Amino acid sequence: MKPYLSLIAFAVLSAAPLSAQQADPIANVEAEAERTHRVAQQLWDWAELGYLEERSSALMVEELTAEGFTIEGGIAEIPTAFVAEWGEGGPVIAILAEMDALPGINQSAKPTRDPIEGKGAGHACGHNLFGAGSLTAAIAVKNWLEATGTPGRIRLYGTPAEEGGSGKVYMTRAGMFDDVDIAIHWHADDENSAAARTSLANRSAKFRFTGVSAHAAGAPERGRSALDGVEAMNMMANMMHEHIPQDARMHYVVTAGGNAPNVVPDFAENFYYVRHPEPHGVQEIWTRLEDAARGAALGTGTQVEWEIIHGNNPLLVNETLAKVMDAKLRQVGGVEYSDEERAWAEAIQESLGDAAKPLESAAEIGAYNKSLGYGSTDVGDVSWATPTVGIRTATWVPGTSAHSWQAVAASGHSIGYKGTMVAAKAMTLMAVELYTNSDLRAAARAEFDRSRGPDYQYKSLLGDRAPPLDYRK
Repeated sequence: MKPYLSLIAFAVLSAAPLSAQQADPIANVEAEAERTHRVAQQLWDWAELGYLEERSSALMVEELTAEGFTIEGGIAEIPTAFVAEWGEGGPVIAILAEMDALPGINQSAKPTRDPIEGKGAGHACGHNLFGAGSLTAAIAVKNWLEATGTPGRIRLYGTPAEEGGSGKVYMTRAGMFDDVDIAIHWHADDENSAAARTSLANRSAKFRFTGVSAHAAGAPERGRSALDGVEAMNMMANMMHEHIPQDARMHYVVTAGGNAPNVVPDFAENFYYVRHPEPHGVQEIWTRLEDAARGAALGTGTQVEWEIIHGNNPLLVNETLAKVMDAKLRQVGGVEYSDEERAWAEAIQESLGDAAKPLESAAEIGAYNKSLGYGSTDVGDVSWATPTVGIRTATWVPGTSAHSWQAVAASGHSIGYKGTMVAAKAMTLMAVELYTNSDLRAAARAEFDRSRGPDYQYKSLLGDRAPPLDYRK
C-alpha cells in the first residue's frame, strides 16, 4: 500500500470510533466524566444558598455556552435562573438542574464529623451532584442529537432555590415549561430507584411579631414581648399536631427571639412549614395556623404579620414514563465501590447506627412501585405543567438521610460522583428514547391529561408574590 493511501486508511479508521462514540449515548456521558467531577466539586466547594447561586449558575452557563447552547438568563425575574437550549425541530425534552445548598450545616469529605470552620452551608441534599449530572446529561444528549442528525431540542433548566425558595414554581408560573414535551429530573439519594413516588404539597411563611421593649426587671409592666407571641403561637401549633391528618406534617424554627434576657424583645420571628398530600389539605391546616398566629398576638398584646416564602404542589407522577425510566436505570446498573470507597463507606456507617443498610444495596436497583413520599419539591409544579419523570441514585452511603452531615460528605466524595454518572446515563438513555419513540410521548401525554382532568387550571400555592430573592440573606 502506498504511504498516502495508508494515511487515508488510518484517517478513516481513526474517525470511525469518534463518530461511533458520539452516536452512543452511554459513551457520550462517560466522555464527560472529568467535567462532571470538576463541576460537582466546584459547586460543593462554593455551597451557595438559594437565590444566591451566582458563581454556581455562572459556571454552568459557561460550560453550556462552550458547548454551543443558547442561553436565556434571569428568567422568571430570578437572576440565577436560566434556560440553555440546543437543537431545532422535533420534540422539546427538558432536563432540570438544581444547585443550591442548605444553611447551618457543613462538613468536609471525611467519613467522620469534621465541620469546615467558617463555612455556613453545605450540600446536604446533593444539589451539587444534581446540577453537574444534569449538565452532563444535557451535553451528552446534544452530542447524540448532533451525531445522529435527529430532530429535537434539548433544554437544561438551571433552577435555583429548591430548598425553601420554590424557584421552579416561579418558572412554571411564568410559563417556562408550556412548550416542553417531557421533563426529566433526578435526585441524590442512598438508593437507586425510578419508582413513581409522589411528594407532599407544602407552604411556608415567616411569622413576624412586634411588641414593646422595656427593661425586663425595672419596668416589666411596660413591655409586650414579641417572643411571648412566638411562643404562644408555637404552643398552639404543637397542640394542633394531635389534630391534623396522619400524612400531614408541620414544623418550625424560631429565627429571631431577642438578644438579651433583660430586654423585653420588641421583635421575634418563627418560620413554619405545612405539608399535606393534597393542596387543599395544606390550605385547611394553614387557615388554622393563621388563626393561631392571630390568637397569639391578641393574647400577648403584640402585633403579627406574615410573609409567604414558598409553596409547592405535590408531584404528579407519570407511570407511563416511570416504567420506561425504570428499565433505563436497570440497563445502566447501580454503583460499584472500590476497596477504598468501601472502607470510607464503612466509616460512615459507624455513624448511622441502626439506619445503616448493606453497602451492597448501592449496586442494586429498587423495585418499581407507586408510593407517597413525605418530602416536598418544586418539581411538583413542573409536573403539573408537562409530563415529568425522575430517578434517584445512590450518591450517598446506604442508610444516609438527606440534610445530614453524612450526605454533605458523600456529595463531595467519589461515591457521590459515581452515583451522579449513573443518573446522567439513565437520563440520557431516557431522552434518546423520547426523541425516537413518538408512541411513548403520546401515551405519556394521554396519562398526563387524564391525571390532571379536563377542567384543570394551574394554581400556585405561593400566590402571586415575587421571588423572595433575599430569603437566605
